Amino acid sequence: MADKDYYKILGVDKNASESEIKKAYRKLAMKYHPDHAKGDKGSEEKFKQISEAYAVLSDPEKRREYDQFGSSGFRQRYSQEDIFKGFDFSDILREFGIGGNVFGGGRRGGTRFSFGGSPFGGASFGGGGQQAQQIKGSDLVYEMPLTVREVALGAEKAVNFQHGGRTESLTVKIPKGMTTGKKLRLSGKGEQSPYGGAAGDLFIQAKVLEDPVYSIEGNDLIVNREIKLTEALLGTTIEVPLFEGKALNMKIPPGTRHQTKMRIPRRGIPHMKGSGSGDLYVRVLVNTPKKLTEQQKKLIAQLAETGL
Repeated sequence: MADKDYYKILGVDKNASESEIKKAYRKLAMKYHPDHAKGDKGSEEKFKQISEAYAVLSDPEKRREYDQFGSSGFRQRYSQEDIFKGFDFSDILREFGIGGNVFGGGRRGGTRFSFGGSPFGGASFGGGGQQAQQIKGSDLVYEMPLTVREVALGAEKAVNFQHGGRTESLTVKIPKGMTTGKKLRLSGKGEQSPYGGAAGDLFIQAKVLEDPVYSIEGNDLIVNREIKLTEALLGTTIEVPLFEGKALNMKIPPGTRHQTKMRIPRRGIPHMKGSGSGDLYVRVLVNTPKKLTEQQKKLIAQLAETGL
């Protein structure tokens, strides 16, 4: 999915105030509203884009995460349903003095318009009050804690959640590569629609737990291994743990520096979609002693005399 610059879409600066964002949206909404578009598909698409941008930038929490993680990172955390959740465009457009028939309550034969993944469920709105029956229920998000091993190998996890006024339990198959922020969608497991429409969806969102051995960057794994100063100078062989429970031997060449990262290809986290895996990086930490014995001091002094 292509990155979206919501600030550019609305034509505002990244430091724009809430009132400036609202003013920019009003101006563009007046211009590209479907009632004014007269069937112009380009204008309708533009109206969708500016409405999505306003839904994000007018919400302090969504805007903060968008600024922090950028478009790609934000999209990993928010589905299209999440972006529009709890956002009532009808009230906003009425406040701006724009007709509300886009969302179902307007004149007979009015423009039909869809926001795709919005809380309106992708239904076409306009031309009749019966369309309100198609509004889907709210989506639910369940944060699933996962270990590095579960992310790397896949797992089956039990989920208990409230659905339809009662507690429901189910088993979810977690695919390999489901790193923090990635989601699984369970259709129809969200809140019931107050208007008799379809139920919302349940999104299982991954959160990888801290691990004493590994850290994760994208689909790459990083493991720290400590060696002595003499081993860094002369070279050595170390054991590197693998998430499968095994270990492999890695040669550390003479003269290895502190914080050197050595790559083991295709030993990282599998990609959730598609084939292949990330890599495993071994970060070599050279242990420099803070205190030396008298004998060690003499030996190092002798080395210094040789020019080392």
